[in-house]
Amino acid sequence: MPKILITTIPFSDKNRLPLELLEQANINYLINPLNKKLTEDELSEIVADFDVIIAGTEPITKKVMDAATNLKMISRVGIGLDSVDLLEAEKRGVIVSYTPDAPAPAVAELTLGLMITLLRSVQLSNMEMHNGKWHRFFGRRLSEITVGIIGVGRIGKGVIEHLKSFGSISILLNDTGSYKQDWHNIEKDCNIEWVDKDTIYQKADIVTIHTPLTAQTKNMVKKEQLMKMKEDAIIINTARGGIINEDDLYEVMQAGHLSGAAIDVFDFEPYAGKLREIERCILTSHMGSMSIDCRARMEIEATEEAVRFLTNQPLKGVAPEEEYAVQRDGL
Repeated sequence: MPKILITTIPFSDKNRLPLELLEQANINYLINPLNKKLTEDELSEIVADFDVIIAGTEPITKKVMDAATNLKMISRVGIGLDSVDLLEAEKRGVIVSYTPDAPAPAVAELTLGLMITLLRSVQLSNMEMHNGKWHRFFGRRLSEITVGIIGVGRIGKGVIEHLKSFGSISILLNDTGSYKQDWHNIEKDCNIEWVDKDTIYQKADIVTIHTPLTAQTKNMVKKEQLMKMKEDAIIINTARGGIINEDDLYEVMQAGHLSGAAIDVFDFEPYAGKLREIERCILTSHMGSMSIDCRARMEIEATEEAVRFLTNQPLKGVAPEEEYAVQRDGL
């Protein structure tokens, strides 16, 4: 009987359908016994007997695959594949699939919420109220500022759709892909300009990151880029840890530059770094996709794909060649 290791947690907390799908297919499964994000060593110790991993963002490396002697498939709950050694999987004939559409609405909405929270100093007012202080902060409205979006894939597009409801907002876009060709309808409704990254850093009041983690985007935003931003600008990362250099962000904000930041993803999770000292930096625990509906959809789609694989049905979410190309280029 095939066996599946479910490493991502939580899993099926709000919707039991993924587990029911496995039970109906007579597939044995084990949910992450440590109930935390697994390290490479921890995953290597428990992966040996499993045919499929329904995976989160834990590292699935050559070392892990060496230990996973029966591994035939990785079904990723989510979109990013930077945590999976795709080239090693390819060498071994391990199929990799993912659920790229499911988390996008939740991440885009969280990004908008973080923008408004920072623009109106909601988190600071909340903190002061809990400490017995009454202070009314001046803030800014989204319709009065310029938003710079770096990365215009599923989530970046979702952010723009939400921004449209705030009026004729000024939006600066940058992406390494060929998304410009797909944007003629939205550009009619928005004040959109495609620019280079330096222009975004220099002109945007909010910079929000929505790129994958690649060799090109690792440490893409360092002290040099942060210092190009306006003194009262805001930066948001709901994409991947490692795109913004956390130490540089701490140094810049500690010195008083930038009016706010919001970071949902980190180099090492759970995060325990120095940004916790910066009150105007909102820190959230990689919860961009954690709306009940989107999380359930991610889990269901990943489980359905694993069941399809183990029951010899056609797959729907196999990672495309461009994901492998990213790692061939040096991630």
